[in-house]
Amino acid sequence: MSHARKEYADFEKLAPDVFAVVRELGQFAAKAGLDKQLLELVKLRASQINGCAFCVQYHILQSESLGVPVDKLNLVVVWREVPQFSARERAALAWTEALTTLPNGVSDEVYAEVTAEFSEKELTYLTSAIASINVWNRFGAAYRWTPPPRRQRVATAAAS
Repeated sequence: MSHARKEYADFEKLAPDVFAVVRELGQFAAKAGLDKQLLELVKLRASQINGCAFCVQYHILQSESLGVPVDKLNLVVVWREVPQFSARERAALAWTEALTTLPNGVSDEVYAEVTAEFSEKELTYLTSAIASINVWNRFGAAYRWTPPPRRQRVATAAAS
């Protein structure tokens, strides 16, 4: 059984400047007008790939609070296999996977798919959201942050 090496709350205390910068980076996409439900699906998928239990639970809770349908939350891990996701969501999830598993590179096909659904500006902000969640995942997975309990809605915009 794994145990937390440090907790999420410790991160802000230990490095408040880093915490603030990563949180701010994660907020730009929503402030630019990208759909918050879509952003949560992207963050959930990256967190699943990266094995960050804290971030998976956090983004499930955030998604629920935004009204993301339960079937999407349950099936985001197999989004290619099911019809619940729109073309825009599929493009965003493909982009997320390509950027999260960068050693595989970003194919021309994925780039074409995402640019068909997102403007250049939107894609830049979507990319910033994916970069941000990947940073959060590195901290959460490395320190094995304890996932937040269901009854608790994380009040800060952490892991955003």
